[in-house]
Amino acid sequence: MLVILGYLLVMASIVGGFMGVGGQPAVLIQPFEVLIICGAAMGAFISGNSFALVKASIVQATGTLKPARHNKAYYLELLLCFYALTNKTRKEGLLSLEDLIENPENSTIFTAAILADHHLMEFIRDNLRLIVTGVENHQLEELMDQELEIHHEEGYGPIKAIQRIGDGMPAFGIVAAVIGVVHTMESINLPPAELGKLIAAALVGTFLGILLAYGFIAPVAALMEERLEAAGNAFKCAQKGLLCCAQGIPPVMTAEYMRSIITSNMRPDFAEMEMQLKANKG
Repeated sequence: MLVILGYLLVMASIVGGFMGVGGQPAVLIQPFEVLIICGAAMGAFISGNSFALVKASIVQATGTLKPARHNKAYYLELLLCFYALTNKTRKEGLLSLEDLIENPENSTIFTAAILADHHLMEFIRDNLRLIVTGVENHQLEELMDQELEIHHEEGYGPIKAIQRIGDGMPAFGIVAAVIGVVHTMESINLPPAELGKLIAAALVGTFLGILLAYGFIAPVAALMEERLEAAGNAFKCAQKGLLCCAQGIPPVMTAEYMRSIITSNMRPDFAEMEMQLKANKG
């Protein structure tokens, strides 16, 4: 919602300011300039990236139009899930996790929001398997650190792809403007009024390239990066919970260790967490 609101504000400010100085909005509507800029940019985007990266970039970029997954409610559910998980481990032993690992959706431990986060669930299940097999704690932590590092590097792939195409948009705008100037020069025999319209259309190309780069694409790339960092924080939180589970840390302390890792703007306060834990016990 905020992305759409921001886009509307960008357009309202620019078009409103243009009209305020006496400009006619119709002159900004140049479909062939849009075709040149966006078509060339999309072609460069496709040719410069693998199919998997193109797909991931589009999915993540359009995903910024949806509300962020990692909010305070999500983290509270994650804390409650690991509280229940460590509680089960302490009461029933590590072997009791085998059915939970294979069929997490059949358990009451993981909530719908956590199950819907497929990458995080895969991370949790894989490392629970290692815990059940009896891996050493320092080895478990090292393996998780390596996995998180690779996950973070892969997550930056779509962001870099979007940033690169955003950086190239002003250049494609110049290409469109040059083509417009070439067309104007070959039409030099037209009346001055007609030539003025052709020059205006050519200049719109440069305008659109810069507008798309800094008004639309760059903000999306920045939001994608912010959400990647939020997802990384959720993985670190789960990593701490898994280590606590492997070490036999009490459930309440597990939840508190995990809570301390969550960024301050998303972290449930202690009273809120305690209230939810008591409610679950009841």
